[in-house]
Amino acid sequence: MLSQYYTIKSDGQFEIVIKKSRFICTLKRIETEDEAKEIIQSIKKEHWKATHNCVAYVLGDTQQIQRSTDDGEPSGTAGIPMLEVLKVKELRNVLAVVTRYFGGTELGAGGLIRAYSSAVAETIQHVGLVKGVLQQEVIVTIDYPLHGKVTHFLEMNPDYHLKETDFTDKVTLTIMANEDATSSLEQQLIDLLSNQCLIELGETDYVEIPIH
Repeated sequence: MLSQYYTIKSDGQFEIVIKKSRFICTLKRIETEDEAKEIIQSIKKEHWKATHNCVAYVLGDTQQIQRSTDDGEPSGTAGIPMLEVLKVKELRNVLAVVTRYFGGTELGAGGLIRAYSSAVAETIQHVGLVKGVLQQEVIVTIDYPLHGKVTHFLEMNPDYHLKETDFTDKVTLTIMANEDATSSLEQQLIDLLSNQCLIELGETDYVEIPIH
């Protein structure tokens, strides 16, 4: 598994206008090529009056699947520039479709390249990015009177992320920490709680952290 990855914070859409041509970029998280193809067809159906619906997507932990189409624009002026933006940002499992409504003015090859790449880049900025970090579950079981101590500790240590809390006859908190920080977290909790706790390691999972 990757220790970390980058992707879009959420699906989203953003529009830029260049010399009266509208460039509407749709960004989607995807898991498979079939899913990408379904979304592309759906966007083409929605924007059937558009002049072009150009596509780029990356799939896999190392962007091993890369696809792009110009959809009628001059070869190399749309899909590849869009793909380059996704590659430079090192994004994982992201589809970009830029829908163009022609405004009557030719942009030339250089203008098209700038327009399509800008549409994707500005939409990425609009929706935001996250870094997915592989972290370890540290499961802490305590008595109810100690719950406040742990929550205060977590508020003061934002590097640790509270995944969930279960309330039964005791309180069980699942805390996410970077794998190289789990020993330190365990010792901090033992000291904080005077060893009045049960600590176990759970599974590893990704925690997505917004990039500002």
